[in-house]
Amino acid sequence: MTITQDGRGAPWLLLIFTLPSNMASERVGIWRKLQRYGSLALRNSGYVLPNSPANQERFEWLATAVRGFKGEASVLQVKAIDDLPSDILKGKFRELRKPDYESLLREIRGLKRSVPGFSTQLSRFKRRYEEIVEIDFFECSLKTQAGMALRNAEHPIEATVAPRRGKVKKSEYQNRAWVTRPRPGIDRVSSAWLISRFIDARPTFLFAADSSAQPEAVPYDMYQDYGFGHEGENCTFETLCRRFGISDKSVLSISKAIHDADLEDGKFGRSEGMVVNQILRGWAKQDVSDDELLSRGIQLIEGLYRSIRD
Repeated sequence: MTITQDGRGAPWLLLIFTLPSNMASERVGIWRKLQRYGSLALRNSGYVLPNSPANQERFEWLATAVRGFKGEASVLQVKAIDDLPSDILKGKFRELRKPDYESLLREIRGLKRSVPGFSTQLSRFKRRYEEIVEIDFFECSLKTQAGMALRNAEHPIEATVAPRRGKVKKSEYQNRAWVTRPRPGIDRVSSAWLISRFIDARPTFLFAADSSAQPEAVPYDMYQDYGFGHEGENCTFETLCRRFGISDKSVLSISKAIHDADLEDGKFGRSEGMVVNQILRGWAKQDVSDDELLSRGIQLIEGLYRSIRD
């Protein structure tokens, strides 16, 4: 483990503490706060959070509380952990949030509009979702599903309008601008490849946090209830295949790999997309532009397609 004094270049915070053996209830209180802050238990060494002013303040207050209970505590700014590279740690943080999203999804799916108190329960689920997102530091794959489930619960008519979810004509989507979120991952990259290879002969790809910033563009894999995105258990790539009637066997094979990599549910037992996703994450850390990241990713998917097709 590499510890830095001034915190520059230190992506992690580590809280180490001990409490007297007779402080059982105080220990439980500290543990509950660590859970609420989204911290990751690092074996017997302490608890880890990404280094940010908010997380620094949280750990410092906890350290102060521990000392008030006659315990010992230190908050360290950690540059690297020798046997846990950043990618592994980030993956552990994503896994940490999965049960939270899964629990929320079960509750949302069991919510009935006809039941008294529907609005109150929906508001409670929204607050819970926001709480999870706040400590979902590296965007767990289930975040999108939970967000879509909430929107579908709130606007069930909009979510099931047949023309919007049904088949569409390629001829109506030619020479279009397509907008998605910045820092494209596996689903957005592969969807861009699918659009340019099988749907729109001359597409333009744009990036925006909110599609309203590009009102003339076609949204894909955004958080809005329109455009092309996750539908039911399908990722955006699968949605595009279904709605544009793409039946190429090699593309449908790739769609299974994209699904498993994006949703991480192991539905098809395919690992190719996970490798592509790891490469994309590595490139994203090199501070390449969104356009360059998308271009490189499209080439990767094209290579995967040709290897399967041939």
